Amino acid sequence: MNELKKTYLFDFHNANGAKFVPFAGYSMPVQYKNGVISEHLHTRNKAGFFDVSHMGQIKIWSKNDNKEELIQNLERLMPCDLRNLKENRQTYTLFTNENGGVIDDLMISNKGSYFHLVVNASQKFEDFQHLKDNLSNFCNIEFEENKSLIAIQGPKSENILSDLNSKINSMKFMDVCNISFLNFDCSVSRSGYTGEDGFEISIENKNVFKLVDTLFKNSDLLPIGLGARDSLRLEAGLCLHGNDLNSEITPVEANLKWVIHKRRRDQNDIDLNFLGNKKILKQLKEGPENIRIGLLPIGKAPMRAGNYIYQDIEGKIEIGIITSGGYSPTLRQPISMGRIKNMNLENIENVYVRIRDNILPAKICKLPFIQTKYKN
Repeated sequence: MNELKKTYLFDFHNANGAKFVPFAGYSMPVQYKNGVISEHLHTRNKAGFFDVSHMGQIKIWSKNDNKEELIQNLERLMPCDLRNLKENRQTYTLFTNENGGVIDDLMISNKGSYFHLVVNASQKFEDFQHLKDNLSNFCNIEFEENKSLIAIQGPKSENILSDLNSKINSMKFMDVCNISFLNFDCSVSRSGYTGEDGFEISIENKNVFKLVDTLFKNSDLLPIGLGARDSLRLEAGLCLHGNDLNSEITPVEANLKWVIHKRRRDQNDIDLNFLGNKKILKQLKEGPENIRIGLLPIGKAPMRAGNYIYQDIEGKIEIGIITSGGYSPTLRQPISMGRIKNMNLENIENVYVRIRDNILPAKICKLPFIQTKYKN
């Protein structure tokens, strides 16, 4: 068995009473002393600190300083419009495969002379190889393993970081800029995975301890584990790769058609093609066979990933499956996301879900479950 890796902040988590679990090859904090619900609500009301250094940070730049060529080759792997992504801005996008499925979802930033990617921990080595296989003739591709990644999320996050550098106040949602904290150079994005206003900070490993120690002098900030990170993203209707996204599910089926930017939808222009674009653009026009939906269980029993969805209470007409589910501390009730046959969506409001030996009702609802609070 391979030994679990540790982030540079492992000792910090341990000192703060973290309970650890294996996740994507790392030993990661799932919760701290106060528990998942308390951490979740603290993030919604004040600010939560997340160590996401297990995720992959990748730098890509042209071998011959030809940014147009860099953009053209990157756009073959993802459906976003990098040509019109302004410097110091980022966008959410996907690596798609030849069948239109999702290899990974990620954030990509235009840093001027290069692009910076943040990819999922479970997929980062596959993503890196995918980039090398497709771009190594044109681009330099580098894992930034010398850097940690931390996130500050919640309504107090701007106040906490602006105490260290007031430049934070002028940033809008999806802005990215180089900022100095405690004379340490950092790359900061105004984004996150919670539905709250917040920031992600890329900083050299050797400097992360000092920054974290200074941040926690503010009593509004508490450390948050993977448990609350999952319930926060679920309330915000955000996808989890491996559950709501995988190599068999297209962006349209994942109800993410907005990630296929307008300029990339012209299938007749070969320069705008990306992997899987024929199937994806056909689904955009004709509709997909399956679609991601939100569900509010009627009752107290949570409906979790792997539970089957039926059109009838007898459980004879199977129409889909739960992909993510759990308890919402904000709404004080269970919530779920699932994938159902698209033809059923217009005809029904309620569905039925098998939980062990019971078939229980749920109501189809719009996503997200809570109102997001991004600073636009």
